[in-house]
Amino acid sequence: MSDVQISLTGAPPTWCAYAELAKPRLSALVLLTTLVGYVAAAGGSIHWPVLLATLLGTAMVAGGANALNQVRERGWDARMDRTRDRPLPSGRLGLLEATRFAVTISLAGLLLLWTAAGTAPAAWSAIALGLYVFVYTPLKRITVANTIVGAVVGAIAPIIGWAATGHPLDRGAWALFTILFVWQLPHFFSIAWLYRRDYARAGFRMISVTDPDGAFTARQVAILGLLMIPVGALPAAFGLAGRFYLVAAVALGTAFALTCLWVGPESRTACARRSFYASIAYLPILLILYMIDKT
Repeated sequence: MSDVQISLTGAPPTWCAYAELAKPRLSALVLLTTLVGYVAAAGGSIHWPVLLATLLGTAMVAGGANALNQVRERGWDARMDRTRDRPLPSGRLGLLEATRFAVTISLAGLLLLWTAAGTAPAAWSAIALGLYVFVYTPLKRITVANTIVGAVVGAIAPIIGWAATGHPLDRGAWALFTILFVWQLPHFFSIAWLYRRDYARAGFRMISVTDPDGAFTARQVAILGLLMIPVGALPAAFGLAGRFYLVAAVALGTAFALTCLWVGPESRTACARRSFYASIAYLPILLILYMIDKT
């Protein structure tokens, strides 16, 4: 999902650097989607100690994955305006201490999930961690298909929450996975256009780097934005949500799709910024509506 930097005032500089390394705002979205997966599977039978342990463990693994990603990309981050102030390229953290932090919280999070929530959520978290650090990260310099792998990683969070209930993964779990997977593509493509020059300087193979006028990127964003209308309605189509959710999801999806219809080349950047911010608003609203309908 999107890289968002934070600034923590009033905290010691080193702790601020560790917090930036873990990207807590990005992890917050992971926690929301994990929570939705748990609530959707559990219904009214929420086991609070398991839920809290699942959220904490998932947050630790997500933070560790973000940190390991920055460890591996520290040299490339130094080339980009948007990332050169991160803890490693700016020199606020050394490579050894950043690596130690990343590995420690990743393993601690996996251990917590395994002992408190079960083997399945720990295994799914380990899969997400491995895909993100060892597949998605190197693919960013090899092929534009890296975005597909990144979207798979981001879509695993509700599966982790679902698995933590002990219920088998059914079509409800995969409906949430599909929503997260498809949503990330127009979200990522919008980011890729906004930061295309940065990505080109770092040698990252993003869709926008080989698309000078943005026409191809614009088509992909438009198609995927329109696809979110039926995809967002999947829980209702599967009988897992009611009419309230269906109407709200279609209306919300339509509004989001309209923001994904980019116009002429001269305003590509403004359009990309609009669809990016719309995507940030769309997903949490949709998931909250789903949880309201479920409860």
